[in-house]
Amino acid sequence: MPWTSEEMSDQTGRTVLVTGANSGLGLETTRAFLQKGATVIMGCRSISRAQSAIDGFLKKIDKGNISLLEIDLGDLTKVASAAENIMDKYGHLDLLINNAGVMAPPYTLSKQGFEIQFAVNHLGHMALTIKLLPILERKVGARIVTVSSGAQFMGQIDWEDMQGKKRYDRWRAYSQSKLANVMFALELDDRLKTNKSMVSSLVAHPGLARTNLQLRSIKANNSWQEGLAYKFIQPLFQGARMGSLPQLFAATDPSAKGGQQYGPRFNFRGYPKLCNSAASALKKDQRKRFWELSEELIGMSFK
Repeated sequence: MPWTSEEMSDQTGRTVLVTGANSGLGLETTRAFLQKGATVIMGCRSISRAQSAIDGFLKKIDKGNISLLEIDLGDLTKVASAAENIMDKYGHLDLLINNAGVMAPPYTLSKQGFEIQFAVNHLGHMALTIKLLPILERKVGARIVTVSSGAQFMGQIDWEDMQGKKRYDRWRAYSQSKLANVMFALELDDRLKTNKSMVSSLVAHPGLARTNLQLRSIKANNSWQEGLAYKFIQPLFQGARMGSLPQLFAATDPSAKGGQQYGPRFNFRGYPKLCNSAASALKKDQRKRFWELSEELIGMSFK
């Protein structure tokens, strides 16, 4: 029988942080957790857009369990500040959903000078996760779900030009960042297990999900060719609600285990199931090298 968000157990008493919670997959994830009674911290770069989402899309849901958190994943200083706010206010966290992302923009640098997709999709989430691990450790069965993409299977880590300074291809950089998500999540789970931690790290990808990322990419690049391509493959896309199911399954289902990845049944679309990870992410020596390099870039280390 297909798994839907209706299968989620009661989440009353649990605290969930969802990044990129004001639209797309993040908003659907937020709604599902609220409907099951969880307290949801909506991590968003724009508080005004988050408030608009609450007033509009979530208007039929009890908003008593919503907390807004301003977080700019493209600025490591602001990531640290946001994490401190959560630790001070809550003291514990049951679930961290690393959902926010940017897709295929023109060449842009983050506050610290990193390619923006690499910074937001990977480095910002890694820094946030490491910072929040102490309060995740306080909850038995806490989980971290990092949201990747089918682009992981086309991704390669460009060890010589990771920030695209010599040659920038926006889709190549996006695929690299999505592979980075998987490498990070799997390596994190290995390290948590080595430390005998009760926290688990999982991966999810939505398949071809219709969100605002496609429209933003078209607008940012002023690309009619990209717009035409999206129209051509439109029948393959599923809605954001279906696209959110793999991350909801990974976050809540008792059968989901650390080090596993969940995606649509048919990879592009469908109900969630256990799926394979990109072959590059399964190479432990490469994951270790990438982890250590990422630690240097964010100026933090896993303890």
